[in-house]
Amino acid sequence: MKHVFIIGSKGIPAAYGGFETFVENLTGQAVSEDIQYHVACMSDHNEEFTYHNAKCFRVKVPDIGPARAVYYDLAAFRYCIQKIKKEKIEDAVVYVLACRIGPFVGHFKRQLHRLSGTLYVNPDGHEFMRAKWNKWIRKYWKYSEKGMVKHADLLVCDSKNIEQYIRDEYHKYQPKTTFIAYGTLSYKAGEPTEDLLAWYQKFDIRKENYYLIVGRFVPENNYETMIREFMASDSTKDLVIITNVEENAFYESLKEKTGFLNDKRIKFAGTVYDAALLAEIRCFAYGYFHGHEVGGTNPSLLEALSTTKLNLLLDVGFNKEVGEDAALYWNKENGNLATLIQKADTMDEAEREELGRKAKDRMKKWYSWEAIVQQYETLFLTGEEERE
Repeated sequence: MKHVFIIGSKGIPAAYGGFETFVENLTGQAVSEDIQYHVACMSDHNEEFTYHNAKCFRVKVPDIGPARAVYYDLAAFRYCIQKIKKEKIEDAVVYVLACRIGPFVGHFKRQLHRLSGTLYVNPDGHEFMRAKWNKWIRKYWKYSEKGMVKHADLLVCDSKNIEQYIRDEYHKYQPKTTFIAYGTLSYKAGEPTEDLLAWYQKFDIRKENYYLIVGRFVPENNYETMIREFMASDSTKDLVIITNVEENAFYESLKEKTGFLNDKRIKFAGTVYDAALLAEIRCFAYGYFHGHEVGGTNPSLLEALSTTKLNLLLDVGFNKEVGEDAALYWNKENGNLATLIQKADTMDEAEREELGRKAKDRMKKWYSWEAIVQQYETLFLTGEEERE
């Protein structure tokens, strides 16, 4: 039996979040009976339970702001070491999602190696570039990333662009890397459901008469560019934005810079946590805008390519490696996206259908959870790495 300890997601059962969805599918669609998963879950109390045949352990984490996630990963790693030692588990894998504990991970790696274990790390995206962090926290994330790369026995990258970045940026450590993509579900639409029609009525939206944006409400997802460029276009369609918008500083800044309140086509529609309803909303959109530029492979993009025929993506490596020739691309130059919207508005149905078919075929072939789980199981069962 191969024991795999997963640290870094908020835990399962999962309602949201990229890493949470990953762990949900990795354990829920497991095929091999030779792998025992152990999953850390952030909580306000300590407890062990079983879910999807995974042995889950809740880790009590105090409310200490941005440092909460660091505390959580350290406490979870400490639990893993104790469990491996107590149960005399041979050749365990500890798989850490994201690069939060770089300054401390060397200590845990040495303990893990003494117990014949192996350290895998998923470096995620460029956390140090996110606008929500002040410069000191960004410096910490970059420093922490360096530590994680230096000490990992294997870095499992969900984006080829992130893998190349790791190799180029940290070549002096000669990092050992592999690529396993993130996954998504395939979706086939039928007739609009009552839930979708009610949602349309609530926001005065018509089927296939809107462009859609779905994603975290943060500056690096380029909401300002997408809104400004849409407003500059002559499109008669709506721009529907599904996000966790609140009356915060970023929202106020956008309102002031773009004046979107004066454009009735711009519709902020809150959040949608019903997965089936969100898939329908995507499916019956005329097109989808994706402005994420802090990689790697973004779950929202995979969901769009699985459902929406016409996808207009920011032209960065993370997005292009996923969309390839199944999408249209824009940059942040004034007028670029507005011109593309004009083109998209006049596109004939056959061309939209063909782009949609290509996108769905790519998702099914390269990004299905079935394929991703199979690759991970092969890695965990046969991927013993050379340790220092």
